Amino acid sequence: MKLQGLHGQVVDGLGRSLAAGELGAGEVLRLEDVQERFGVSRTVAREAVRVLESKRLVSSRPRVGVTVRPMSAWNLYDPQVIRWRLTSPGRETQLRELAELRAAVEPAAAALAARHADPAARQDLLAAAHALIAAARAGDRHGFVTADAAFHRVLLGASGNGMFAQLASVTEELLVARRDLLLLPERLDNPAVRRHLDVAAAVTEGRAEDAALATARIVAAAHDEVKSLLEGTACPLVT
Repeated sequence: MKLQGLHGQVVDGLGRSLAAGELGAGEVLRLEDVQERFGVSRTVAREAVRVLESKRLVSSRPRVGVTVRPMSAWNLYDPQVIRWRLTSPGRETQLRELAELRAAVEPAAAALAARHADPAARQDLLAAAHALIAAARAGDRHGFVTADAAFHRVLLGASGNGMFAQLASVTEELLVARRDLLLLPERLDNPAVRRHLDVAAAVTEGRAEDAALATARIVAAAHDEVKSLLEGTACPLVT
């Protein structure tokens, strides 16, 4: 096995363990334990810990060692951290936080896109909406997630707000995780999916209020379905 692949497996395994709370904040992560658990050299263990440190999951200090940081200190926007949290027992909290983040940001991004997007971005958004609907009708789950991620990436980027644009990776990680964790609805072609075309049309025609309202309806549906999931109803997420 290549070192890069082995290194990635160690990082992923440790990240999942920390997200699952197997080591709590303030506890020590010993390199010897990492070596023994994954059967790797000290160099590989150390490099894996450095990756976790770059994501702010752990900190390293002389005479103290490597300690787990509280989740509030983690880089919660890191796509890999999102993935780890979505596969942890605390998945419901991550789903709720993502829904709330999207509800706060995406309607504003849509309004800005309607005002400021260039013609190419408007056409790209419309094309992504049509691709999403076509994939939904065909039952193409891979194409559905690809088109959905493209739609939200274009929407956030077209806002002209660089900080909004960088949230696209957060949304994309959620969409990919939904597919991998079997959280997509059995029937993809539904009103919430078709509502993406309303957003694209409003942005294309420069109707800022309509774009924001249509986007708010999409994320409200997502929020309601996440709430149902939190209450124990096996209800799929909506993008």
